Amino acid sequence: MLDLLDALLDTAPEPRLRLVSGDEARALMVLLGVLEEEASSEDVRRAATDMRFRIGSRLA
Repeated sequence: MLDLLDALLDTAPEPRLRLVSGDEARALMVLLGVLEEEASSEDVRRAATDMRFRIGSRLA
């Protein structure tokens, strides 16, 4: 699943967050934050951190 999100963020044309609304993107940021804190796998935590950074930079 994280590979799919990664591919969508990297290959979509610039209006990437048009896949989700601004409010949905913020909700994803919160959910990824929880995943980042609670995941038992270091790979999952690292991927969640990366996704939060990417989405956050596009929201700014």
